[in-house]
Amino acid sequence: MSEERPWLKMYPPGVSANINPDTYPNLLSLFDETFKKYRSKKAFTCMGKTLTFAQIDKMSNNFAAYLQSRGLEPNDKIAIMMPNLLQYPIALFGALRAGLIIVNTNPLYTPREMLHQFKDSEVKAIVIAENFAANLEKILDETNIKTIITTSIGELLGFPKRYVVNFVVRRLKKMVPKYDLPNTVNFLNALKQGRQFNLKPHESKPEDVIIHQYTGGTTGVSKGAMLTNRNLVANMLQIRAWMFPFLEEAEEVALCPLPMYHIFAFTVNCLAFMSFGTLNVLVTNARDIDSVVKAMNSNKVSVITGVNTLFNALLNNQDFQQSDFSKLKATVGGGMAVQRPVAEKWESLTGTPLTEGYGMTEASPVVTVNPIDGTGRIGTIGLPIPSTDIRVVDEQSNVLPAGGVGEIQVKGPQVMKGYYNKPSETQKTIIDGGWLCTGDIGRMHEDGFFEIVDRKKDMILVSGFNVFPNEIEEVIAGHPKVMEVAAIGVADKKSGEVVKVFIVKKDASLTKNEVLQYCKENLTGYKVPKQVEFREELPKTNVGKILRRALREEEPA
Repeated sequence: MSEERPWLKMYPPGVSANINPDTYPNLLSLFDETFKKYRSKKAFTCMGKTLTFAQIDKMSNNFAAYLQSRGLEPNDKIAIMMPNLLQYPIALFGALRAGLIIVNTNPLYTPREMLHQFKDSEVKAIVIAENFAANLEKILDETNIKTIITTSIGELLGFPKRYVVNFVVRRLKKMVPKYDLPNTVNFLNALKQGRQFNLKPHESKPEDVIIHQYTGGTTGVSKGAMLTNRNLVANMLQIRAWMFPFLEEAEEVALCPLPMYHIFAFTVNCLAFMSFGTLNVLVTNARDIDSVVKAMNSNKVSVITGVNTLFNALLNNQDFQQSDFSKLKATVGGGMAVQRPVAEKWESLTGTPLTEGYGMTEASPVVTVNPIDGTGRIGTIGLPIPSTDIRVVDEQSNVLPAGGVGEIQVKGPQVMKGYYNKPSETQKTIIDGGWLCTGDIGRMHEDGFFEIVDRKKDMILVSGFNVFPNEIEEVIAGHPKVMEVAAIGVADKKSGEVVKVFIVKKDASLTKNEVLQYCKENLTGYKVPKQVEFREELPKTNVGKILRRALREEEPA
């Protein structure tokens, strides 16, 4: 299949089949070029405050000098733990300039999850939003962290907004629990101190690991994927080759509601879009849908990235329904399956297709994307991006022809180096000279479009028949009274497992019988849920991916 690459004939005009991952020796050389090229252009905006490329360049340089002054050396690990704030890109590029390895950390982690990640990655320094510092205090003595930089939500917003925002966050909303951490410095002081030192340049090689990006942990213990300069440069160039023939350099405005510590927004927004001279509009709390709508409407957004649950929530927001979509050129969904009813409603409302892509942390992350020129196909994850091969294999590792359902495996320059300190896990995941086993079940269509059927671990076995939750969820999501839905398998003495669904109502009048009747009209018998449970909300990850595992764990064994 890798020789045939049938998907190439479906590539949009202007998109090349291959990229050169060695165009730049490292990520910083690409961004040194970016900072010079777009110096006067706006790079990031958040809560009304905007920084130019020149400002990000200067401030990250000062931050790098500060880190070196604290005795941190190349290849030391630094955790960055904050929501979307202007501080994030400064900390990121500053740490990379100092030669450090970034450990992106979800600020919603519990102390236990923080400790696992910090010990596993051997973190020595951290930049942390003060809202989460109390959790760090609980586990600090069990880590190797010696350098602590704290920051507040309003720290870079300028006078007087900085004080107003921090007062509201600290005093009115009481979102900053008391903490006592030794030898801390706040972010602004770190930048000021950094001006006093000269940065010692660090030359990073293509195969050097620069990011430990932890897997979501939704299916087990979180592991640190080692991403190299070459991995991230390759994925950026792949994204640019795919999307940017249809966008205008240095003219686009991208809404970034997903957190940049998540691999999707990290590579797509913070790296690829930024490298194209795009203004990234940061949303600090995407669960506050009103703030997402406000950020979009006040910035003339032309590109949106997000996940299915976010798009669904926006579609049900009255202010969003009244928004001006005249500037919107592209909407890209990833992180979880985009449901057909959501995609169809999105295009109907906005006039722009909701383009589904697919990726995973171990692939930096983008693997496939539907064309954004309007030739994409709802219900598929699109075509492999340039310089990427995909095969579908059965349980005996035989490559299947088009139409065959099996595990999707990926090969390309964006595939990680391996899992940090986990050689046996790496050997199980990367096989046959570089093929990444995704754990996702799918098929290739005759013309090269790929379709995800479901996660291997989420598959439900009903009387010997494979049932995929994605299919059940997509059908039920089409019911006009349903807001959100999740499907899992639960134990059953007669059939081994049966389908159970959890539903958040859009219309309070929805009944169990309505759901079952709708399913009987749209699904074959063994796929129809046997149990229906209504809930006020469903458990989700920080980026809005519904946690089926959490629902399964609630069920009796």
